[in-house]
Amino acid sequence: MTMQWEAATVTFVKDETPHAKTFRLALPEPSRHRAGQHYVVRLTAPDGYSATRSYSVASAPDGTNEIELTVERLEGGEVSTFLHDEVVTGDELEVRGPIGGWFVWDGDRPALLVGGGSGVVPLMAMLRLARRTGKSDRLRLVVSARSPTELYYSMELPGPEATVLYTREAPPSWPRPPARLMANDLPKVAGTDATAYVCGSPGFCDAATDVLMTSGWTAEQIRVERFGPSG
Repeated sequence: MTMQWEAATVTFVKDETPHAKTFRLALPEPSRHRAGQHYVVRLTAPDGYSATRSYSVASAPDGTNEIELTVERLEGGEVSTFLHDEVVTGDELEVRGPIGGWFVWDGDRPALLVGGGSGVVPLMAMLRLARRTGKSDRLRLVVSARSPTELYYSMELPGPEATVLYTREAPPSWPRPPARLMANDLPKVAGTDATAYVCGSPGFCDAATDVLMTSGWTAEQIRVERFGPSG
């Protein structure tokens, strides 16, 4: 099926970190996305030049026509800098989606989510889905951030399903000193049909996958989505 471009209206903009914003978009029709999928955003200049970038959906599927995309601002990036510096409530954006069918979680099986930096975005959709549908017992999330100011969704993440670790700077009296992800950071997830979802930079994903496999997870149980520079 070929997906058509459609106009989405920006209904809300929120700062997540000093370098990331969440944009809530109203689509013409209800979104059909699954937790873990993404949309493509297209910007077109008056001379016809266009640029596209893919952004994961942060919001859980809820049957409405609204989705949320969280975008990290990359210096020199054509799309991310425009979204951060120019887009306000009421503007329209061209989008296409939802896209992706492998890195998705529908709440039907146990899952361990491991995210680094902006890689937490699609995992947040999964966490929100679990909380909204009463399936929090099936899911555990581990988030790695450099410092408290760089933690996405800091007001919403805390809960029994989520563990936050810092790699460079931790809050005062934080129980875990700053360090990279280690095996003892991974919570136990029950079920032989459990799946691990890893998302972040290529370096983070490789390191997290190694930690998972040394902890007993098999390659067949691990799904990885790497985020490269995409401005």
